[in-house]
Amino acid sequence: MTVKAMTSKEVTKKVFNKEPLFILDVRNESDFQDWKIEGENFDYYNIPYFELLDGVEGILDKIPANQEVLVVCAKEGSSLMVAEMLSEQGLTASYLQGGMKAWSEHLEPVKVGDLNDGGEVYQFVRIGKGCLSYMVVSNGEAAIIDATRMTDIYLDFANEIGAKITHVFDTHLHADHISGGRVIAERTGATYWLPPKDATEVTFEYEALAGGNVVTIGNTAIDIHALYSPGHTIGSTSFVVDSKFLLSGDILFIDSIGRPDLAGMAEDWVAELRESLYSRYRELSEDLVVLPAHFMIIDELNEDGSVSEKLGTLFTKNHGLNIEDENEFRKLVTENLPPQPNAYQEIRETNMGKINPDDEKQREMEIGPNRCAVR
Repeated sequence: MTVKAMTSKEVTKKVFNKEPLFILDVRNESDFQDWKIEGENFDYYNIPYFELLDGVEGILDKIPANQEVLVVCAKEGSSLMVAEMLSEQGLTASYLQGGMKAWSEHLEPVKVGDLNDGGEVYQFVRIGKGCLSYMVVSNGEAAIIDATRMTDIYLDFANEIGAKITHVFDTHLHADHISGGRVIAERTGATYWLPPKDATEVTFEYEALAGGNVVTIGNTAIDIHALYSPGHTIGSTSFVVDSKFLLSGDILFIDSIGRPDLAGMAEDWVAELRESLYSRYRELSEDLVVLPAHFMIIDELNEDGSVSEKLGTLFTKNHGLNIEDENEFRKLVTENLPPQPNAYQEIRETNMGKINPDDEKQREMEIGPNRCAVR
């Protein structure tokens, strides 16, 4: 009996559709506890593959016989071996094609809304990493915001819909993933925008994002609000697109707010973070649809797999926006923080242009969950 490969795209659809799936994860326990495939109706069993080298008979009572089983490992090889063993025992088993490395890199485009003058906004959901990037399309032109290093996906998507990429933005200097913004700009001739307060050490040319700038994409205006706060950085910048969408970067998420410690300035930047969230954002329309640069937990996904919510709703429901006591707020964002992202210093240096690791090294640097938020 042959086993089939299940792609990251197929697993993503199961996450979006809230389908049941049993996952047998054969990585080491510490890797599984740190980072796994998450789905609302997924069940799991974790056992290192080296404990199964002599066969799977000892775990058959842990594996459902009437449900599809997906075997997962780091790169693919071990999961294929275990899936074949399960198949020989009469179970329906698949293996994750490319393993968790492929899961980390998958991007799923989802349309999140229409523009007033006949354009669209697409969100690219990096389901395994919690990263969110965007393409704003209007009258044959496109802007990309917070691109990942998987640049071909954006270029191919723009080509499919007949749009020319003319502008590329990063809301801040990312510390948890490597930006594809500069590469996309180089390959398309687009203008690359970066907040100047985040760019004091970069080694390349860029256009300075500054509050009050308006960049036109086709028939659509992107209003740049210099909302400086430490989602990761002092330069974090928000965009209002078409007076309808608020791209909040790593300042504000759906269920949490940005952590201020990844540049070593947590205590110094808490006041700026509070000022942005509690004063500057309060001046914006509550009808704006917030589109953040990350999500933290699978519960933040909407029914269609997108991540968004109206600003007014977040003022009511997001705990990080409802802490009246400043000392309590300071404690939230400076104490009991989650572990820092893997290799975040190297990632920052890569995004500055100071180092240029090869593709395999970049993959290794990014492996692991999203750790951008506090809640």
